[in-house]
Amino acid sequence: MNVAIRAYHPDDAKDLADVFYEAIHQGTGKHYTPAQQQAWAPNPGMPVTWPSRLAALDVWVAQADGEIAGFMAATPQGYFDFAYVRPRWMGRAVAQALYDVILERARVSNLKRMTTHASLLARPFFAKQGWQVDEMEIVDRNGEQLKRFAMSLTLGASHEQTL
Repeated sequence: MNVAIRAYHPDDAKDLADVFYEAIHQGTGKHYTPAQQQAWAPNPGMPVTWPSRLAALDVWVAQADGEIAGFMAATPQGYFDFAYVRPRWMGRAVAQALYDVILERARVSNLKRMTTHASLLARPFFAKQGWQVDEMEIVDRNGEQLKRFAMSLTLGASHEQTL
């Protein structure tokens, strides 16, 4: 398997909306109920506000075997807004490849800290990258209560050893 990471193009918007919906409805079943999934992503297809929301972010797309396998996006201030991988690509290094690009861009931009609100599914991935849980939260989405985690990562100088 070869995963290629590339910058988002506005023509990708519909495909990314499909990845978002599929990741929630097919990938989070061990963590959220069908009612919670429906509240989180009520409708397949692209919401009207989706293209403008993506345009405001630094979005990176993973392609594998001729399809979009996932995407991640962050604000210029370092807030990880989206981190979604198609269920059939989960556990196959797609998230890591996307994350590495976003993290490198944050470092190049001299960001000192990154933040996110991680789902129950995403929390272990971010924790593995060194992120800390700042607070557990319960948020209301269309009448359903969803558990998530405010997380952060302090970016500092590289920890290279001197020989």
